[in-house]
Amino acid sequence: MPSAEPQSFAQLAQIVRSKAGTAKRYMLGMAGYPGAGKSTTAAALVAEINKCLEEGEEQSVAAGVKDTAQAAIVVPMDGFHRYNAALKNLDLLPLKGVPASFDGDAFIALLRRIKSAGTTGDTVTCPSFDRAVEEPAPDTIAVLPQHSIIVVEGNYLLLDSPPWNEIPKILDEIWFIDCPLAEIEPRLLARHIAGGRDQAGARAKMESTDLPNARLVDASRRRANRIVVPPPLQTK
Repeated sequence: MPSAEPQSFAQLAQIVRSKAGTAKRYMLGMAGYPGAGKSTTAAALVAEINKCLEEGEEQSVAAGVKDTAQAAIVVPMDGFHRYNAALKNLDLLPLKGVPASFDGDAFIALLRRIKSAGTTGDTVTCPSFDRAVEEPAPDTIAVLPQHSIIVVEGNYLLLDSPPWNEIPKILDEIWFIDCPLAEIEPRLLARHIAGGRDQAGARAKMESTDLPNARLVDASRRRANRIVVPPPLQTK
């Protein structure tokens, strides 16, 4: 496994594009702690890849060459949170964010459909997660035939327990976003306060759920294909 070294998004985008090559669809996983900046890193990486593709398209058009550029898109695991009503029935609402609070089987089924659609040319719709209401938002992301690079981000892509251990069989690579555990605490507190909790409630949620989850995820990092230290940016 390559050691963690700070890299620019341009460098990371070049790595992805070189690995994707001429494949019809390349699927990259991005795992890490809660609050490590996976969502922000994935979005910035996809933006950089698409910028490179747009620049290549402009050069191709100027040279009179037919455009072959395709696009990258982010697919988040967070869209597979179980609904709050279901979590309440399962007595998991206070522990929202633990592996059992996600519909892992549905997530894996979606990843398989996305992989297969790279060959069939089908469009696959995916859920996102609405932090304003803390619920999944169905069919808000569309993976189109021209999306040749799919960046899948989520905490549990590297867990070795079922059903999560199926994910590395589907994705082409999984990167681990490196971040000191001490740095995630203020981010998590800010996230929970923004979600409506007071300081005490935010800390209780972090200590009961987020930090145990982070330790679980940390134990899985050795299975990553690459440890990545992204450039500093405002994280989510």
